[in-house]
Amino acid sequence: MTVLSRPGLDLRNRLPVHLPIGMVAVIVAIGMVRVLTQHWRQGAVLIGGALLVAALFRAVVPDDRVGLLAVRSRAIDVLCYLAFATLMIVVAWTITPPKLT
Repeated sequence: MTVLSRPGLDLRNRLPVHLPIGMVAVIVAIGMVRVLTQHWRQGAVLIGGALLVAALFRAVVPDDRVGLLAVRSRAIDVLCYLAFATLMIVVAWTITPPKLT
C-alpha cells in the first residue's frame, strides 16, 4: 500500500512544506524575467499575482504546511499579502508611459 492510498491520511499530510513558497517563487521569477526583458508592467502584475497566490496559500493551508509564507499570525499575513498585491497591481496598471512629443 502506498503512502497516498493509506486510510486516514488527509491532504494536509501529503502537501509538501516547500510547495507553497516554491510556487510563489516560480511566479516571482517569471515576473522578474518579464521585468528584465523590458516588460516591467507585465512583470509587476505577475509579482503582484504571486502575492495574491501567497495570500491564498496563507489563508487555506494549515500553519504546519505553509512553510516560509507564515511570518506573523494568519490574519496579518493575509492582509499584508493582499495589500501589497493590490498596491503593486494598481500602480503597474495606472502608470502611463510618457509622451515624447
